[in-house]
Amino acid sequence: MRWIVLFLLGCGSAMLQAQEGADRAADAQVPKDQNTILQLQIFLDKHLFGPGKLDGAVGEFTYKAVVNYNFASGNRDLYDWTPALKAAAKEVPVVFAAFKIRSDLAKFVNPKLPEKPEDQVKYDYMAYRSYAELVAERFHTDEGFLAKCNPELNMAQLQPGDVVVVPNVRSFRIEDVKPVQSFAKDPALSTHTIVVDTTERMAAVYTSDEKLLAAFPITPGKPEFIPVGTWSVKTMMTTPSFRYDKQFLEAGVRGKEAYQLPPGPNSPVGIIWCGLSKSGIGLHGTASPRTIGRSQSAGCVRLANWDAIRLPTLVRPESRVIVR
Repeated sequence: MRWIVLFLLGCGSAMLQAQEGADRAADAQVPKDQNTILQLQIFLDKHLFGPGKLDGAVGEFTYKAVVNYNFASGNRDLYDWTPALKAAAKEVPVVFAAFKIRSDLAKFVNPKLPEKPEDQVKYDYMAYRSYAELVAERFHTDEGFLAKCNPELNMAQLQPGDVVVVPNVRSFRIEDVKPVQSFAKDPALSTHTIVVDTTERMAAVYTSDEKLLAAFPITPGKPEFIPVGTWSVKTMMTTPSFRYDKQFLEAGVRGKEAYQLPPGPNSPVGIIWCGLSKSGIGLHGTASPRTIGRSQSAGCVRLANWDAIRLPTLVRPESRVIVR
């Protein structure tokens, strides 16, 4: 189909550019200063073309986001940064904001949350392990960039009442993620298609008339477990629990020993599960957004929680899913 080929060609070229550091440095269009890059990343994130974590640095997924934005906007030159930079300067005049950590967020933080599944199963909620982790995910970044933006603060000692400088992006509010056991089919959204490109490590959403709506970085499954083919969305839910089965994750075969882990942002499947018609496979969130696009999952497709939470606004049960 035409739209799939165009998406792959666009992302493939972006991937090539992202790997060629000399060419990137020589490209006069690509901004060099952190604030301009961050401004662009916030803009792209706002328009559903995920640049990955917001860090003020040009990387592979910022390149791909520019390509996808240009394609969706009808810009003829997919690699022209000018339209996105101009629009970003207009829409995102203020790059940073100040966030005061509220005391009511304490229930989403548990520094004592253990690392081992056999211990995690004893808890009711897979909370953030620190306020720095909560604030970083809330503003689509990581603790390292937060520390860079707040040199006077000790990230390990953040507490309610502290004021943190953060990217001025629409926040992912964990307190607004309410349990939804089953999203219903939708006459419009169920006609949309997700294209998962495991080589490019991207997932794109198209309308029924082949218009690109969104594209997000992903972590695909291991090559031997990737379910290449055409499937459909079967179930969608927020705040899922997770059956941790080491044998299944390593060998693809259900084991006798497993742990039913509670929901929460530090669940292995994050804050949402989008199950496919291929049994045991789905798109979902993650406990480690900084690793998206930089590691492998077992067989599923991982997105950062701030991107994953957008799925119910883009697709619903019966949406087609093409895995390549």
